[in-house]
Amino acid sequence: MRIGELAGRAGTSTRTLRYYEEHGLVRAERSANGYRDYDEAELRVVHEIRTLLAVGFGLDDIRPFVACLRAGNSSGDVCPDSVAVLRRKIAEVDAYVDRLSAVRRQLHTQLTLAIANREETCCTTPKPVR
Repeated sequence: MRIGELAGRAGTSTRTLRYYEEHGLVRAERSANGYRDYDEAELRVVHEIRTLLAVGFGLDDIRPFVACLRAGNSSGDVCPDSVAVLRRKIAEVDAYVDRLSAVRRQLHTQLTLAIANREETCCTTPKPVR
């Protein structure tokens, strides 16, 4: 299939496909006139790439998943290298969650103190004399 058809079927742009190709994630054969010709399997590869990008993976992280699909596996996440990337990403997400939880606790503490101080200040301030 040509690049426009692949882009339409994958829900992306031809520019994006060329970008993936530049990074070695998508493969195209070249016809005699220089047009890109994509195998049907590339549609699956593009879907895998887009799914992984949507959850925060970088292009380098995606390579093992693409290689796994190209090796004939039914899914890009069944190979050892893909599993290793998944484990690393889970550890990264867990670290982010821990940091965000600490920030949340700090903000709650700060809010509680601010409310308490405001109530003390509001309640103890004398009213102006007229």
